[in-house]
Amino acid sequence: MTRVLVVDDQFLIRAGLVGLLNAAPGFEAVGEAADGEEAVRLAATTRPDVILMDISMPGMNGIQATQRILAEAADPAPRVLVLTTFDLDEYVYGALRAGASGFLLKDSGPERLLAAVAAVGAGDALFAPTVTRRLVEAFARQNHEADGANPPPDLETLTTREVEVLKLVARGLSNPEIADRLCISEATVKTHLNRIMAKLNLDSRAQTVVVAYETGLVTPGG
Repeated sequence: MTRVLVVDDQFLIRAGLVGLLNAAPGFEAVGEAADGEEAVRLAATTRPDVILMDISMPGMNGIQATQRILAEAADPAPRVLVLTTFDLDEYVYGALRAGASGFLLKDSGPERLLAAVAAVGAGDALFAPTVTRRLVEAFARQNHEADGANPPPDLETLTTREVEVLKLVARGLSNPEIADRLCISEATVKTHLNRIMAKLNLDSRAQTVVVAYETGLVTPGG
């Protein structure tokens, strides 16, 4: 059973998502929040597996709420799936940078939404990696230049093979595709990715994509 917290400031959207989740086998809506502050409180008390997080909300927005929730969560931390009306939304980039596992358009159909929640809940760190890569390409450079107070982590701790894996992850390749490209097993790819995330103190695959662009390891369109 995948336990989901729904966060959105629009009542009808919240109600629709809660109804959809509770009607589908294998899912349970454990709470609903109308703003970021309420989301932080409910995340701590309900301990969901996945949080469907709206970005633009009054008071504490979805980016701030994501940062707070992931910073304060007990292990295992919930996975945050961002809801947005635009697939190229700079606020979504901020959420991915904060540790969200991926994002979903609000006009996605019920089957796609449930599949995304299931994928994230099962441990897939990024939904629709090629779309996320496109988002990161669009905003990584301008956000890095504007955020000199928070420079990206140093990559010197990574091995040569880990750098290769990081580059391919940033290009939007899946684990099986990376395994095929490097002639290694999919399990080995997962091991390398887990080590990359541990060394760089990252929480999600999306964050590794962001770091690869912000450090200049890969470049937009390169």
